Amino acid sequence: MYTTCIFCHGDLDRNEAIEEFPVGRRLAFDGAKGRLWVVCRRCERWNLSPLETRWEAIEACERAFESTRMRVASDNIGLAKLKEGLVLVRVGDPVRQEFAAWRYGDQFGRRRRRAMLVTGAAVTAGGAIAIGGAVAGFSLGAFGGVPAAMQSWYRERLILQLRDESGDPIQILRKHLYTSRLVPENDGPGWSLRVDHLPGWDKRSDRLRAWFLGRPKGFRGQRETMIVHGPEAIGLAGQLMAHANRRGGAARAVRQAVARIEDAGHPEAFLPKAAEVALRDLRQSRKRKWSPKKIEKMSKPLPGSLAGLKVDMRLAIEMATHEEAEREALEGELKELEARWREAEEIARIADNLFVPESVDSFIADERERIDAAPASPTNDVRKKV
Repeated sequence: MYTTCIFCHGDLDRNEAIEEFPVGRRLAFDGAKGRLWVVCRRCERWNLSPLETRWEAIEACERAFESTRMRVASDNIGLAKLKEGLVLVRVGDPVRQEFAAWRYGDQFGRRRRRAMLVTGAAVTAGGAIAIGGAVAGFSLGAFGGVPAAMQSWYRERLILQLRDESGDPIQILRKHLYTSRLVPENDGPGWSLRVDHLPGWDKRSDRLRAWFLGRPKGFRGQRETMIVHGPEAIGLAGQLMAHANRRGGAARAVRQAVARIEDAGHPEAFLPKAAEVALRDLRQSRKRKWSPKKIEKMSKPLPGSLAGLKVDMRLAIEMATHEEAEREALEGELKELEARWREAEEIARIADNLFVPESVDSFIADERERIDAAPASPTNDVRKKV
């Protein structure tokens, strides 16, 4: 049983209320579809639980939900807090707007509040430095390089380390969100993910030296691009959009994001449309003709990039990739279940035949053929009349 969030790698904590599933401080469950999630309290994202630990835990969650008096519920979603402190979210058959409000409202709202606090603290610190410098006799011009250094530090921050399809290590910096984007497929309604990155895994000291002293001659970190398809694109896009949406979104933006997915009919159908929007925004921008050197130094994202789309579109992409990743996982579980069932059926058939002589099998087969070939008449009726 896992105890770490698959998204932020934070500890999911434990509970003592659900003996069958003692992981997490907030559990969400859907009894009709057989789904159980652990909600990470650090990043507020929903971790789908393994199939083999799910069914008994869902029944236990249902019993605990019904037994507590501290609960609120609509026709589709209910929320209950147990005395032990565990929070249960029961999902019925909700419309997407209501489900998204429960699932993503806390997540995006918390990011938004955190971003506002960080921005406020940065402005306050900047003001204090300027006032302190003035009192000490320094001119404001002496601090002119501070904003540029802070912006460079922000753009050069490492957000993800992984390996490409060849197994080679790569790293994705925040500035790569300014140019990476969804791209529509040329030969169909699908989509893929265009990701800019740097080769290798540099040490933190190397990145710090690059921020303040510039890239040394022959530095191996030349920007490269890869195209990711299929389930890998869904998973990677979800991770990158969490960083692109670090400022979260207001309730109105969440509603608009949900409306975009509803207009498409399904998350799977929405993502190709999002790729088309990204391509259209890029083609309408003059920045698409910029030189690589100029793009490397730009302080704002390209239109149509993961970080350059409208807020509601970015939120919708993150929602859709999460739901598609879960659907892929469930389809994989179903295939595995079917394979296990076929294997069990084959073993059962072999076990049954071990106790039946071959002559009996032949006799039964001959009798079935004879009865099927015989004309229907009272004398040929094998059933005994009472």
